[in-house]
Amino acid sequence: MLFGVDLGGTTVKMGLFDADGNVTDKWEIPTRKENAGSLILPDIADSVKSKMAEKGLKKEDVLGVGIGVPGPVDASGVIHKAANLGWGVFSIRETMEGLLDGIPVAAGNDANVAALGEMWQGGGRGCRNLVAVTLGTGVGGGIIVEGQILTGSTGAGGEIGHIHIVDDEPETCGCGNHGCLEQYASATGVTRLAKRRLEKDDAPSALRGSSLSAKAVWDAVKEGDAVAIEVAKEFGHYLGKGLAAIACVVNPEVFVIGGGVSKAGEVLFDYICDEYKKYVFHGSREAKFVLATLGNDAGIFGAAKLILDEIK
Repeated sequence: MLFGVDLGGTTVKMGLFDADGNVTDKWEIPTRKENAGSLILPDIADSVKSKMAEKGLKKEDVLGVGIGVPGPVDASGVIHKAANLGWGVFSIRETMEGLLDGIPVAAGNDANVAALGEMWQGGGRGCRNLVAVTLGTGVGGGIIVEGQILTGSTGAGGEIGHIHIVDDEPETCGCGNHGCLEQYASATGVTRLAKRRLEKDDAPSALRGSSLSAKAVWDAVKEGDAVAIEVAKEFGHYLGKGLAAIACVVNPEVFVIGGGVSKAGEVLFDYICDEYKKYVFHGSREAKFVLATLGNDAGIFGAAKLILDEIK
C-alpha cells in the first residue's frame, strides 16, 4: 500500500492506494498554518500513522508516502519557500521520513504532481508527454516529459501561468510582473477580459445584468451572446498562443485542461485550438486537447504515483 497527500492552503487531502493505482480510502485534515507552518508535516505524519493503525498496516506494508505541496520543490525533495504556508527552504523528504520512522517519502510541486496523476489515471492516461493546465484562480501547470515531471533546477518548472503574453498590461500579476498568461486565461482573467469588453461600448449582452464571473461568461457563450463570444475569442487567443510557445519547447502528445474554468466543457476547445494551431511549430501541431478527469483527486493520485516511481 502507499499514501498520496495533496497539501492545500486550507485542507490536506489524503488517499490510501494499492500499487495498481486503486484508491481504497480518502480523507482530509485541516492545514494548520500557525507557527510558520511547523504543525503541517507532523499533522500529516500523525494522520498517516492513524490510518495505518486503523487498517492494521505495519511499516513493512507501506511502500511509501508521496506529497504534493504549493511551492517549488526540486528533484531531491527540497522546497524552495512556500510563502502561503510560512515555509522557507528545507527538505520535505528528510523531515517526513524522520516523522514516519523511515518510511520512504517523495515530494513535488502540487501542480506538477496533479499532472502526474492525470497521466497515470486521468485524462492523459496512456501518454508519456503531456502538459496539464489548471485554469482556476490563476493558471497552474505541470509538464511531464517521457513519464517524468519536469521540475527544473529549483522546482519552478511548469509555471506556465507566468509566461509573458502581453507587453502593455497596466495591471500587476500576483507574481509582480505584468502581462502574464494567468491575467487573461484564469477565472479572474476571463472576468477581467469581460469587464474591459463591457466598458468599451453599450453593446447588449446578458453579462450586463449578471454577476460577472468566468462561469457567467461561458454560460453566455453557450447561449450565443455576441459580447461573451468576443471575450471567449480573446481568452482563446492568449491561451492558444501561450500553449503554442510551451509546445515548441516540450512537444507534448496532449494538453489536459482542468480547474474551475474547465467546467465549461469542450466549448473551450472551440476557442483555444485554432489559435494554438495558428502559432505552434508544425511538429507539435497535432497535439490533442482533453479535459482533466480526476478533479480534486488529481493531487493524491499524482502523489501516489510520485512515490511509486521513486521506489521502483
